Amino acid sequence: MVDRTAGTSSLPDDWPAHPDLSLALNRMGSFDWDLDSGLMHLDQSALDVFDLYADEYDGRPETLGQRVPSDEGTRLDAMVAQALKNGSTTYGAYFRVRSRDGVLRWVHTQGFIRRDATGKPHRIIGIVRDAAQELAESAARHELDTERRRRTSLVEGTTAALAHARTVRDVIDVLKDSDGLEHLGATSLVMGLHEAGRIHLVAEGPEGSFVPGTRYTRVDEPFPMSEVIRTLAPRFIESAEDFATSYPDLWPHISELGITSAAYLPLIAQARPIGALGLLYRDKTGFTTDERNLLVALGSSIAQSLQRAMLYEQEHDLAQGLQQAMLPRRIPEVPGAEIAVRYRSARLGQDIGGDWYDVIPLPGGRVGAVIGDVQGHDTHAAAVMGQLRIVLRAYAAEGHTPATVVARASVFLHELDTERFATCTYAEVDLSTGVVQVVRAGHIDPLVRHVDGSCRRLPVEGGLPLGLSAEFRQLEYPVTAVELDPGHALLLYTDGLVEQPGADLDDGMQALSMAVESGPRDLQLLADRLCEVVDDRSGADDVALLLLRRTVGDLPQSGGRLRQHVAAADPEALSSARHMIRAAVRAWGAGERSDEIELAADELITNALMHTDGGAIVTLRVLAGAERRMRVEVEDRSSALPRRREAGESGVSGRGLMMVDRMAEVWGVESRGSGKCVWCEFTVPHREAT
Repeated sequence: MVDRTAGTSSLPDDWPAHPDLSLALNRMGSFDWDLDSGLMHLDQSALDVFDLYADEYDGRPETLGQRVPSDEGTRLDAMVAQALKNGSTTYGAYFRVRSRDGVLRWVHTQGFIRRDATGKPHRIIGIVRDAAQELAESAARHELDTERRRRTSLVEGTTAALAHARTVRDVIDVLKDSDGLEHLGATSLVMGLHEAGRIHLVAEGPEGSFVPGTRYTRVDEPFPMSEVIRTLAPRFIESAEDFATSYPDLWPHISELGITSAAYLPLIAQARPIGALGLLYRDKTGFTTDERNLLVALGSSIAQSLQRAMLYEQEHDLAQGLQQAMLPRRIPEVPGAEIAVRYRSARLGQDIGGDWYDVIPLPGGRVGAVIGDVQGHDTHAAAVMGQLRIVLRAYAAEGHTPATVVARASVFLHELDTERFATCTYAEVDLSTGVVQVVRAGHIDPLVRHVDGSCRRLPVEGGLPLGLSAEFRQLEYPVTAVELDPGHALLLYTDGLVEQPGADLDDGMQALSMAVESGPRDLQLLADRLCEVVDDRSGADDVALLLLRRTVGDLPQSGGRLRQHVAAADPEALSSARHMIRAAVRAWGAGERSDEIELAADELITNALMHTDGGAIVTLRVLAGAERRMRVEVEDRSSALPRRREAGESGVSGRGLMMVDRMAEVWGVESRGSGKCVWCEFTVPHREAT
């Protein structure tokens, strides 16, 4: 057994301490409140809590009112009355008392209610104690917890904002525009991107603080950003003296900014430094452990967002370069037409899309205008767009009808081994007559702007989008024929110009019509104005736009036209064609060039009859303009193109095209949907007025 008396001789004489001593040392006093008489006894320690002398207290609770403010007393009386009424045996409360010097301090009381057999309260025995230190520590803990929650919220809020940053500029703007710098106490920031041993400064810090020669620096130079990238460790500069001593080359340039401390953080992603961030402070010295941990955590979050932004910019640049390469490098000048084209990429961070436009010069004073949109916003959409544009241009140049051009493009897209489809509008405009043949494949209706500026929607019967029509075997595209008067403009565009999230398409069309009507007459200025509308609303989709105005004054006008069919193996038809050509040439005043024109026409007709299986159609017409020309066209059903070749010393063929080339000012071959057309032109004198 343990001898509990062992060692008792070494204990103090007053051990164990009397309860009164324990209460007094801990600034606690007791009270005994007789409810029947209304008297309340306070011991000396309790009087000390209330800052009362013994002769100042008469044993009645009301006397304590000189130390307890009235509102506190009212609240305390109500709490005690409620405890007495509801049968409680204990109560407790914090309240304030006013000391002799007028300072309010917190006190806590705890009471035990003694009741008789019937439950009637007769006596309350309790304690009162000074709670100022307790509440101060509690408030400090609460403030510390609040500060920690604030810092955690700061990191979480900044991280959430950075999640929406798509570019490096977005990352910098988030850090500058958010409350992060303000809450951290920093006045400004500097940021640099690391690549190939060099640091590119992308955020300069306070306005007017740029240090010459620091736009691009090396990692081995004596700058704080260089140091943190070399060491991969943060650098906390705790005073102006520390700054001046550590970086003597940099400090003279920024000493006038009032910087007293700074934190430079390496931005590390996937175990490699991609940049560095510097936070500059005024009126601050030193960093606590919590502040350092917070900044390191924030730096990690910024690094991840910065890496995403850099990768996005690289991919976006690649996609944009791909799309620009796929779009026409230049728009050809087309006699009889004024043309304006524009492309605008999305402004809400979307990748590049598959919108495109094209202008295709066609034979006989015609021009093809194309607008289209491949599904999706990525490099694949841009690549499909480029292939589709080239194929559609090739089909149009071959001379196919508009419906055939669109149908064949749909089949091509279907066979391209891609899940993408595309919408498209193809318009073939005869600039001499104004006749426009329009085919629409799931696209938006075009608009027409009249000479007076008014604008109307052009209803065009449509078919399925390209790719889908081939998949569902619905390749019969209807053709809508309209007339474009001189001075009228045709507007082709993609849906990004009129569609907005949550808005009705008809409202977008109406807004576009109003913008066209109120816009400038000049097509280039009008195209710029429409793009500004898109830029102002920060559209989520890219936009392609093509405007074509008919200006017939630039076209050579036909001064006469004859057309005749020459059947194969029909000498009489050939002879008749020769007579027709001779008569027309002389009647139209070809002058000294009559024999050349007759000979060239005869050679082209003979070639068509000899080298193809069918007949030929010969057309002779005069093009009147600043320079009067006579044009000979011979059409056949063969897709084989003629070629110049040497006939040899004893050859009897092969000289036809050589003679045409020598005699005519210009000649060429045009593909037609059912064959080809070989043509040549001769300059002839203007006829004298009679």
